[in-house]
Amino acid sequence: MTTLCIGNNRTEEMVGDLTGMTPLERLFAGCGAQRMLWFAEDDDVLVLPWAPDPAYFAYVTGLTGTRAESLTVVVPPSGAEGDGILTPDRLADPGFREELRRALDGRPVGRVLAISPNAAVADLADALGAGHAVPGHEFAAQGGNALVNSKAVFRALAAGAGVPVPPGTVATSPQQVEAAVNGLLEQGHSVMMKVEYQAGGFGNEVLSRDEQVTPAGAQRVVPLADRAAVAEYVAGRWDWLTGGRNQRVVVERYFADAVPLYAEFAIGAHGSVLSGCGEMVMDPVVVGEITPPVTPDAGTLAELVDRAARLCESLRVLGYRGTLSADALLTPKGELYFTETNGRLTGSTHLHDALFARLVGAGHRTARVILELAGLHVPSFPEAVAAVERAGLAFDPVTRTGVVFSADFGPADGSVMYCVIAEDAAAARVAEGRLLALFAR
Repeated sequence: MTTLCIGNNRTEEMVGDLTGMTPLERLFAGCGAQRMLWFAEDDDVLVLPWAPDPAYFAYVTGLTGTRAESLTVVVPPSGAEGDGILTPDRLADPGFREELRRALDGRPVGRVLAISPNAAVADLADALGAGHAVPGHEFAAQGGNALVNSKAVFRALAAGAGVPVPPGTVATSPQQVEAAVNGLLEQGHSVMMKVEYQAGGFGNEVLSRDEQVTPAGAQRVVPLADRAAVAEYVAGRWDWLTGGRNQRVVVERYFADAVPLYAEFAIGAHGSVLSGCGEMVMDPVVVGEITPPVTPDAGTLAELVDRAARLCESLRVLGYRGTLSADALLTPKGELYFTETNGRLTGSTHLHDALFARLVGAGHRTARVILELAGLHVPSFPEAVAAVERAGLAFDPVTRTGVVFSADFGPADGSVMYCVIAEDAAAARVAEGRLLALFAR
């Protein structure tokens, strides 16, 4: 049966008020949405913010073995926020829906795979007679996706499941925020401030009495000398902290030099299956990862998976179905604290469900690592592919190692996201060094 792949890479359930996104942010999001090509199989239909670049389209399908000519891409008209992201008004456009029906040509939809399985996706599926194909349709249709992506709801779910979270609280007023911040600062701790709906660390700030603290998982460090400075900060940043619409604010202890980890699962009707784990790379927000993680020992990794599975079960009982990533921090003292859940296809899902599953293969998965990083500036996507092939660095389906360009951000800033697949982390770093040397300026 046909899968309907929907690249709604930025939604309110992910990042809050979409009107606050800049044109460049929407452009980056649209580029990221093209990664839905990694999930596409023969005869699938994709809904994307814009038509894929032919070179990227051919590159991805060439690696996955999908018959490019069997895929259909449907692009809805621009919406209130332009054409960089798939906003609900674009998915609701009557002309687009009719075009989508023609593209399906009477074929039954066996699955709806959306980056963010929200109410807009459920409504689109219902209009196509494919509501049954949306995992957790009833939950999604009632706005449930906002629950599984809320950083405030997460703390309550984790507490109920007995999963440790950083000391802190969820605050709803400036007075509560000030009290929580002052309490942590006066104990000698730095503080992580979190906007309820944001992604990739872009809704986080670190507050500290020490200007030398380095931010990781946050955009910046704000030094606050005393209570008066805290009050001034909260008053000046209140609109930002509450997402411009009176959202809740998460205040928690910040752990310097902690290792950011995640465990990602597929939640089904009867349980959850581990997709994979990884270790995130921060600079200062997330710029990539290595999977499987290299820092935690076997015991810590088992603890990460076990506690993440508890979170999955809590959300499964609520009715959520689909991909769930549980993020955590491993402190220098060896403590494991969970920090959020992401109920959507994440920036890691394509690594586990596509690159490991389709390129590396089950027989080699336990003997390979993937290092993925963003920000490699190249002359153009086709030139980058050609250069890697000439250098003998391209992915080799025989050895199941080599370089893969997982995303093309050329329209936004002339860069690509690259993956190095290797036998171990050391070999991945060696191959990365050769790759970077190819494009050194």
